[in-house]
Amino acid sequence: MQDYYLKKLDRVTAILTQLQSKPLVRAQDLALKFEVSVRTIYRDIKTLENAGIPVIGEAGSGYSLMDGYKLPPVMFTKEEILSFITAEKLMQKFSHDSLGSHYQTAMEKVRSVLKHSDKNLIQNIEKQIDIFNYHPKTEDTIKNIIPTILESIAEKRQLTLEYTTADSAISLRTIEVVGVFYEFNYWYIMAFCTLRNDFRQFRVDRVRKIFKTQNPFLQEYGQINEYRRNSNGNKTRVRLLVNKKIIPHLVNSKKYYGLIEEIEREKGFEMIFETEWIKDGFPRWLITFADYAEILEPESLKISLQELIDKISIIQKT
Repeated sequence: MQDYYLKKLDRVTAILTQLQSKPLVRAQDLALKFEVSVRTIYRDIKTLENAGIPVIGEAGSGYSLMDGYKLPPVMFTKEEILSFITAEKLMQKFSHDSLGSHYQTAMEKVRSVLKHSDKNLIQNIEKQIDIFNYHPKTEDTIKNIIPTILESIAEKRQLTLEYTTADSAISLRTIEVVGVFYEFNYWYIMAFCTLRNDFRQFRVDRVRKIFKTQNPFLQEYGQINEYRRNSNGNKTRVRLLVNKKIIPHLVNSKKYYGLIEEIEREKGFEMIFETEWIKDGFPRWLITFADYAEILEPESLKISLQELIDKISIIQKT
């Protein structure tokens, strides 16, 4: 019985935290998060109301706290504090410069509400955690570029970019941003490009100028992963038959070069890609394990690979 009430107390406290951090919280979402029934959530909300917490809303719509209601500073557990320290180390190594300073300010606010003993815990532990990153950070010419991009998503306003393409050409694009993501040491924008009338990815470090417009989005968008999976752009389909011996060495790079499917065959793995770098990047990657791979399609990739091998051979002879 005591265990039941402890679990209920933890859950009710967590629900209060959710109400503090979001404008509207649905009972169905809380039930899913805490793995209880919706009816149990209704009872938990009633417990908060009986405790004097001004919860606004009703079953079936959603709940929020009365505007202007303030609670005492949140107290963190030691496990939560240790997770903050680790997250801070990760942010220092992998975050975009336009986000790092804001995160540091946020962490200073978190530290300011900690107990003296917890501050000592941070001081004793933070120098014992490190993240080793062997890739240099990319540098951007625009301050606060990612916050600007995220604001455009929140406001559903188009952005205009001056963008340097892979072949060093300057292109002016108007985009509707779906989201941003980090992959293989680069930050990317996933967006609908009004010039191409299709979804495109833009590397953040290649953006030379960025302007917020007053033009609203022309359509609604779903989650970013839906567009990363389904957006084909100007991609070429590639099929390789790869020796099983080399597969463990391609774990990360194969996804970067557009792997969409991997099928085990008698003589190896058939790997299917959709790549935008068929003329240069993909052949240069393929040459690193070409003696373990057979090109099934397209024929043009065989030609590109052979031309690259011939070029290397000529350079080595001179």
